[in-house]
Amino acid sequence: MNKLTQLFIAGALALTATSCVKVNFEDPIASGTGTNADDPNTTRILKGSYERSITLTGGTYTIQGYVYVQQGATLTIPAGTILKSDISQKGAIIIERGAKIEANGTASNPIVFTSGKAAGSRLRGDWGGIILLGNAPTNRPLSPAPLVEGGVDRRYGGTTANDNSGTMRYVRIEFAGIAAEPGSEINGLTLGGVGSGTTLEYIQVSYGNDDAYEFFGGTVNLKYLLSYATSDDDYDFDFGYTGKIQYAVAQRRPEIGDTDAGNGVEADNDGSGTSARPFTRPELSNFTWIGSNGAPNTQAFENFGNRWRRGVRFSVRNSIMMGWPKGGFSMESALTATAFGNDTSVFRNNLVHALADAYKVDASAAGVITAAAVKTKAETNGGITYTNPADIMLTAPFNVDAPNYIPMTGSPALTGASFTGMDAFFTPVAFRGAFGTSNWTTGWASFTPQTNAY
Repeated sequence: MNKLTQLFIAGALALTATSCVKVNFEDPIASGTGTNADDPNTTRILKGSYERSITLTGGTYTIQGYVYVQQGATLTIPAGTILKSDISQKGAIIIERGAKIEANGTASNPIVFTSGKAAGSRLRGDWGGIILLGNAPTNRPLSPAPLVEGGVDRRYGGTTANDNSGTMRYVRIEFAGIAAEPGSEINGLTLGGVGSGTTLEYIQVSYGNDDAYEFFGGTVNLKYLLSYATSDDDYDFDFGYTGKIQYAVAQRRPEIGDTDAGNGVEADNDGSGTSARPFTRPELSNFTWIGSNGAPNTQAFENFGNRWRRGVRFSVRNSIMMGWPKGGFSMESALTATAFGNDTSVFRNNLVHALADAYKVDASAAGVITAAAVKTKAETNGGITYTNPADIMLTAPFNVDAPNYIPMTGSPALTGASFTGMDAFFTPVAFRGAFGTSNWTTGWASFTPQTNAY
């Protein structure tokens, strides 16, 4: 064997040895718990795009710009973690299709996503918010799937109704909401095609600069939600959302408003009011929607307790709306009214008050059913209409700095609920509205995020 051949064989063996080195993708660096330069447990910063799973160790972190968790990766956040947005590079968390978030706070130790500014200087829109994207059905085409709002350039929706985007429990989202462009905003919590395998409960969105919760299709079910002091809509449903929600609050502050009409619920089948399937049809029970009730400085765009429009369908039961300046339960479009008239949509066992009309229909819906007939049907189906919100007898619903939603002794809200024919997801209770005699917001929710020390 000549020297040239020997050199050739030695080189080949070296290359073979190199190619056979095993890379352990589960090592501490790959899992986000080591000391690599982009490990957020080292830098205390979340930024960029993560192809690997990240497990935070707790404490305080900065969200710097748009943060993407990609397909196959999980972002795990322990109880008590504080995540503040960078001030100059406004942050957002985007959980892409096939990725997960596991944010498990506790009643005594919630997880907080908030502004990076100091106490006393925080503002609505200081950062983006949280976006969960899943593979559950919508009524949009899938080739290609729709892009979610907010300028994040990610798609959502699919065919897996029970898709799982993870867990969020005992979580606060504060001072979120930025607009990439008019009509395309990041909300406090944006849910695009999120499936019923996802667990979302005990969540508060406060001081949002757009909607608190917006649903673009999907089948996710939720319990124990708070929307407090948001600018636009509290709960916005669109593009074929068919999930269920029980125990939820919307509380307005009179001095906070948007340049768009702000409603306790705004819902469309789609932007053009077509009959695209599946129809948007949220099933809601035990909601409490509270407007400003004529308080001084109420913003001009504070609107309706419920605004069902553009061909949408719905089920609203065992709930309370009170204090809304321009109307309580409102329907728009002939398709929406027709579904209500033939009981495809239902409104039952609810307590309704508004400063203007407790029940409203627009001109198109009025061709199908009058507002007077809506009132009659609502009351025939177990509802009560009030001219004085005090008669509903909640403890302090209009105290915006320290609200108390618990019904007083003798309140009509303590009885009258019915769960006949409802899905097993809903827990049968006697009371109407979000609360009976116990307060599920204790310990984890906050109505003073402006002055909280983080």
